[in-house]
Amino acid sequence: MADSYVILVVDDDFSIVSIIETALKQAGYRVLTAHDGDTACHIVNTKQPHLIIMDVMMPQCNGILATMRIRQSNNVPILMLSAKAEGSDRVIGLEAGADDYLVKPFYQQELLARVRALLRRYDDLGSIRETRSEDQIQVGSIILNTAAKQLIVRGDAVRLTATEFKILQVLMSNPGRVYSAEEIYERVWQSDAYAVENTVMVHISRIREKLEINPKKPEYLKVVWGIGYVFETP
Repeated sequence: MADSYVILVVDDDFSIVSIIETALKQAGYRVLTAHDGDTACHIVNTKQPHLIIMDVMMPQCNGILATMRIRQSNNVPILMLSAKAEGSDRVIGLEAGADDYLVKPFYQQELLARVRALLRRYDDLGSIRETRSEDQIQVGSIILNTAAKQLIVRGDAVRLTATEFKILQVLMSNPGRVYSAEEIYERVWQSDAYAVENTVMVHISRIREKLEINPKKPEYLKVVWGIGYVFETP
């Protein structure tokens, strides 16, 4: 049920917050609002929303800084909003820890579709509801426990976002198989892929930082240039 989800909307433009809040409430979600990054971080710590819609350009603590602060201790899904469509801005947002990126102006139906997809992915990770029992996947010294929704790297538990977990689940379920960026995007984001190379690349880079001894010379998660990505045993 949509009304079981609480969504935090963060933007210094009060009119945009009002428009998004109305659309979300009409879809059945409960909504919290903030107009700067500092307030957003406080709400995340005290109210624990299930998803954040975060604008990039805000005074004082902007969306990038707020996302980085939130990611230090929380894997809540973050949908970043920006008036800039350049690829570099998208990469910066994703590298900061955002799960998805939407350019203003946007259609309300697209916003709601992104929200549903992120909540479904987060739900599957087990961060909202009780998880279902499934087998674990092990490749070398990397274990993806799909029952506990946990990544174990050389014996140590590692925190993942829901998006990172889903990407690893796709790749580790078929070690040795090469997946294109488009195929990864369609499986994880559950939407059509168009110019998604940068989005997938940034998430892959973040995953490598968490599981590789030397991310610049990966043992497990590798690029097959011109084709895609593969997870294989060293």
